[in-house]
Amino acid sequence: MGSGGLWARADSARGLGVLAAALASAGYSLILAVGAVTLRGDSVVLGIAMNLLAVGPTGFLLRTVFGVQGTFDDPSLAGLPLVGGFSPLAHLAWAAVGVAALMLSRHVRGLRLRGVGEAPDAAATLGVSPAKYQYAAVLVSGVLCGLAGAQLALGNVTLFSENMTAGRGWIAVVAVMLGRALPLGVLLAALLFGVAEAAGFRLQGLGLPQQATDAAPYVVTLGALFLTTARRRRRIRATGATS
Repeated sequence: MGSGGLWARADSARGLGVLAAALASAGYSLILAVGAVTLRGDSVVLGIAMNLLAVGPTGFLLRTVFGVQGTFDDPSLAGLPLVGGFSPLAHLAWAAVGVAALMLSRHVRGLRLRGVGEAPDAAATLGVSPAKYQYAAVLVSGVLCGLAGAQLALGNVTLFSENMTAGRGWIAVVAVMLGRALPLGVLLAALLFGVAEAAGFRLQGLGLPQQATDAAPYVVTLGALFLTTARRRRRIRATGATS
């Protein structure tokens, strides 16, 4: 088989991998949707439990399907092709910010979704099904998480390793809090954490210990969480004083 055929097979395998990641993550997020929406469970507790649960099956499937333990690396599946220095999934992430911003501010379904998130009982009185929108939001979030995982495995390091996310999901949670759940705000918060991680790599090149440089984005996360909490407390005090 010529080099063109090999590249075509690799592109097809990468595409199937990205699709499988999105579908698997969406299916897994269905557990959260059922537990939080239908069974009225605490979404934070369910999220922590699901994160802990995911560690076991991924390690088991890694050994069962690929016959390796710890890390899987296939040289034939090189990283995602770059367009302008970024993978297609990175470009998709940028586009998703604009689509989400327009959807939530202009489209009727986006406005209904915001209403369901802020006051589900009031939305229900207007004929909107809160459960329908909540399920859709969780499943779409699952798809996006799967695409992020595919980017991490195929776009950044071109391998899969157990627990390779290394807590990045919690950084995403803090980014949402810091950005006040607004698409542009979340983007800026994510860029802040990305700059902190890149700075950690630079400092490592200057001779700092890897453990110290790896902690850079998490230090920024703790600082951002502290500032967000302090700002919320000041707002609550101001509201109490005026009332």
